[in-house]
Amino acid sequence: MKKILFALGWFALGFVPALTASAQEPAAPVATESMSWAQILEAGGVLIYVLAAMSVVGLALVIYFILVLRREQIAPVKLQDELREQLRKGDYLAAEKTCQARPCALAAVALAAIRHKLRVGATEISLLRETMEGEGGRQATLIQNQIQYLPDIAIIAPMVGLLGTVMGMLKAFSSVANDMARARPMALAEGVSQALITTVAGLIVAIPAMIAYAYFRGRASRLISDLEAASADLAAELQETPR
Repeated sequence: MKKILFALGWFALGFVPALTASAQEPAAPVATESMSWAQILEAGGVLIYVLAAMSVVGLALVIYFILVLRREQIAPVKLQDELREQLRKGDYLAAEKTCQARPCALAAVALAAIRHKLRVGATEISLLRETMEGEGGRQATLIQNQIQYLPDIAIIAPMVGLLGTVMGMLKAFSSVANDMARARPMALAEGVSQALITTVAGLIVAIPAMIAYAYFRGRASRLISDLEAASADLAAELQETPR
């Protein structure tokens, strides 16, 4: 019994100072190495190229919407003034040619009303407004449907990234299950971290696409309001007698 106590005493005298010294010593810095683009592409696999293609398509759509979703492309002020002057004179044929020469949403709405006026002649304001509202609703739907591609990209991109993550984790865990003798925690952690690359890439594609959609949605709503105001102005001119 005395020998056991003596051994425990020497163990405590050696273990406690060593534990205190190790607690006081600063931890050794862990060497970290960032992945290169080639390593990221290799780790992401085929799906990383799919996400890259989706990002290119999203960027192209943003540039296209910047050029197309403008007042000059939807309801030009000059076209509205020119049509108003022609309708005041009762020159419906000239107004029809003007709409055909400058195709846009406002021209399509005005053209539907002008052709209705040429075909029917004297008509009720309710029928004329119904014709213009029908064509205006169709043009508004076309404007809104264009920007729907951005939320589609924002929804699909994280799903593609999640698919890549699941596939990578299945690959990592299957390698561990097939060879338990050589399974190392560092190798498993490396495989899981590489699998998460596709999820990060999917979010990088999705977040800007959703932000761009929110911006262009508000822009499209303002343009549709401008189109409605311009169409109402032309409808009033169509009901007035030529001066």
